[in-house]
Amino acid sequence: MQRQTSSTATKDPSEARPRAATVREVQVPEAITVARLAELVHATPIDLMKQLMRAGVMASINQAIDFNTAAAIIPAYGYRAVPASAAKAAAVADVEKDDPSKLIERPPVVTVLGHVDHGKTTLLDAIRKTKVAEREAGGITQHIGAYQTEYKGHKITFLDTPGHEAFTAMRARGANATDIAILVVAADDGVMPQTVEAINHVKAAKVPIVVALNKIDKPEADPEKVKRQLTEHGLVVEEWGGDVITVPVSAKSRIGIEDLLENILVVAEVAELKANPNRAARGVVVEARLDKSRGPVATVLIKNGTLNVGDFIVVGNVRGRIKALVNDAGRRMKSAPPSTPVEILGLNELPQAGDTLEAVASEREARVLVEERLQKQTGGRTRASLEDVVNRIRTGQSKELNVIIKADVQGSIEALREALSKLGTDKAQARTVHVASGAITESDIFLAVASEALVLGFNTSIEPGARRLADSEGVEVRFYNVIYTMVEEIRGMLEGMVKPVAKDVVEGHATVRAVIARGKQSKVAGCIVSDGRVLRNAMVRVLRKGQVLHDGPIQGLRRFQEDVREVATGVECGVVLANFDDFQEGDVLEVHHQE
Repeated sequence: MQRQTSSTATKDPSEARPRAATVREVQVPEAITVARLAELVHATPIDLMKQLMRAGVMASINQAIDFNTAAAIIPAYGYRAVPASAAKAAAVADVEKDDPSKLIERPPVVTVLGHVDHGKTTLLDAIRKTKVAEREAGGITQHIGAYQTEYKGHKITFLDTPGHEAFTAMRARGANATDIAILVVAADDGVMPQTVEAINHVKAAKVPIVVALNKIDKPEADPEKVKRQLTEHGLVVEEWGGDVITVPVSAKSRIGIEDLLENILVVAEVAELKANPNRAARGVVVEARLDKSRGPVATVLIKNGTLNVGDFIVVGNVRGRIKALVNDAGRRMKSAPPSTPVEILGLNELPQAGDTLEAVASEREARVLVEERLQKQTGGRTRASLEDVVNRIRTGQSKELNVIIKADVQGSIEALREALSKLGTDKAQARTVHVASGAITESDIFLAVASEALVLGFNTSIEPGARRLADSEGVEVRFYNVIYTMVEEIRGMLEGMVKPVAKDVVEGHATVRAVIARGKQSKVAGCIVSDGRVLRNAMVRVLRKGQVLHDGPIQGLRRFQEDVREVATGVECGVVLANFDDFQEGDVLEVHHQE
């Protein structure tokens, strides 16, 4: 007996592991970390890493392996791998139709938009009978808020956003949070640039619009003028034969507030807004912040189902369990039905605004779902490329080419708009989603994502943040300085012809610190490279306050007295351009080339 015991003791521990009498199935996602797989098969990560090494795979404890690799090694532990269906089940649940008999009427969700200082928050203040506006710094909204009010026994949920950018950013992330948009326009001020942007963003969302003509009690108020301006931007009011409801109000004097609420309920009734409260909750994050005492806190709007304290949830790539629900009045709740805005506590990390919340059955299901999402996001979200859009036009799947145009001056805008209006074939038309002057901003990129549009810049630049966002979201941005070239390219797209396209690649930026005279003939721009690099054989756009003054080749690039080929970030240099020397301190040189 002693000799047998001794013999057993010398065997490989992995061989001594008891084998399961029956093979059990375990759900494995497309990619899974070694640590998580070890949990699923009840093994230690070290033991699993040894099995991987035997199979010729070197992986650390937190490294992800694919499904096939996992399936090859876990039979040693008595398990058989099957593809995890948690993500697919969640996707099916997202689009599955509820039984009509289980649907009940839900409160409308209303977003308030408009030009800064036209009285958005003051209007909500009048509706809620609170003093929100006075608490905001300088009377300007500093964060997204979600509030619920009641009128004639009907609840209405309001989203008070800092602007149309947030509204469209949520849509760009797939969160259709709004049922009705209230466009606040000051009757004494009329339609302003931000009002036009808000109109275009709401049109892209295909959401019903109710116009609140605010400050109607001011002597200089001219509601008829505002209605004419709205017509110019495609919003025809009801009394002029259109379908846009306009309500004259005064937020400060509380004039017309009940009439506005009445019209919101009428639009909501026509829309037949319904939800099933007796299912797992789904919602959208309106805002998220890190609270020093409570940890990650997210304001969530419940779209369908009911969220309860104790529910396991997945929000984007973040998971958790509901510890507490707090309503807009600061009171704790046990559950939140559809169209309810509520603060949630219990997430392990901070989610993003626009992320989708979904309640799941268990912590394990939440973990698997998050793992799958993280692994699928290695390449980021991809948008339809220009070639995809042109192919859809060619095959008849699409009838429109959406474009957003930013130009240097108003005169250019009118010329471009007129030129584009004459384009179009029997297959497709060019639809202008938004046109404005100035540099291309993050707001333009978000709108492009939401409406699958192409962004065109004419004699203008793009803000650094907008360029990064365009790259990450896969939005195509093109620049032109000749109207004819832009029109010809768009005509080609509409006819379904894809030609080789020169892509503009920005190498870096340099700021002019000094202007140095070089004899009587020309001047040198004394610069410091703020980002990227400056290349001697590149082209340079001279930007002054966002306007393009010149675009041409570099004639000379120097460091002290020496000619150089390249200057890196943080390094000073002297730049000479061909046919331009009207530099000023503060000008930005954008270095680029065509591919």
